[in-house]
Amino acid sequence: PNWNYDGSSTGQAPGADSEVIIKPQAIFHDPFRGAPHVLVLTDTYKPADMSPLPTNSRAPAVEIFANSPELEPWFGIEQEYTLFKDGAPLGWPTSKAASGFGPTIIIGYPAPQGPYYCSAGADVAFGRDLVEEHLDAVLKAGINCSGINAEVMPGQWEYQVGPCVGIDSGDHMTMSRYILNRVAEKYGVVVSYDPKPIPGDWNGAGCHTNFSTAPMRTEKTAFEKIIKPMMAKLEAKHAEHIAAYGEGNDKRLTGHHETASIDKFSWGVANRGCSVRVGTETASNGFGYFEDRRPASNMDPYIVTSMIYNTCCVE
Repeated sequence: PNWNYDGSSTGQAPGADSEVIIKPQAIFHDPFRGAPHVLVLTDTYKPADMSPLPTNSRAPAVEIFANSPELEPWFGIEQEYTLFKDGAPLGWPTSKAASGFGPTIIIGYPAPQGPYYCSAGADVAFGRDLVEEHLDAVLKAGINCSGINAEVMPGQWEYQVGPCVGIDSGDHMTMSRYILNRVAEKYGVVVSYDPKPIPGDWNGAGCHTNFSTAPMRTEKTAFEKIIKPMMAKLEAKHAEHIAAYGEGNDKRLTGHHETASIDKFSWGVANRGCSVRVGTETASNGFGYFEDRRPASNMDPYIVTSMIYNTCCVE
């Protein structure tokens, strides 16, 4: 059934008319309490006319995905994030002395990037217990999580959600983030989705979004006849996509640290310095998928997935 909550406490409604209606849209197993408990994902509506709230990005995404469902759009999203404790990323040197009104300050930097990516060892991998517990929890919940890995910057990790079809991608990603925050509470750790949490010569955090349709995955000439024309469509809408791909992305998309410049669209085969990467296997086989590397780690998965589908397949 529908329910309601106090939207004035979240900045979504005035105090004099505070109720916001929530509709259940997806149900997951509760990995914390166990059966028969469940976690319910809802979206938000105005009680007067049941129109979606402006913050409800799921509802317009559902409408976009209703177009040509036979295309069966698959998404695989790579969620990067950084773990912070006492004001610094995990594994970074800190001082326990107070700094103003904050608890600690960063007093130095770890060794340069290189040994941390997909690492193992107490000197290079920081936060694995939390990361593994999150993986276990999302799998118990029924979220389609396909992997985890330590990332390039120390204290930074990634997990992958997908392949998911259409709107399920946003649902699974949204619930996976909620579960990550819940698990991090237990460890007294804060999860940062900032696309550039540490300035300087350190990798940012993205949310690379892999995309394919049934024809892209099966037709032998898909690379030439479907994927390459999609690159032209994405290039034409580059500014529009960038504007919707997350806040603070300009600090990340600099043309360095495995990113393309935010100002210019580019694509290439096996090139992680491009806006969009096409895998070597896709190019050689003639069919497959592509990876949009532009979305920031704090992106809205409903907006990004539906926008890619709309640009490539609907408009």
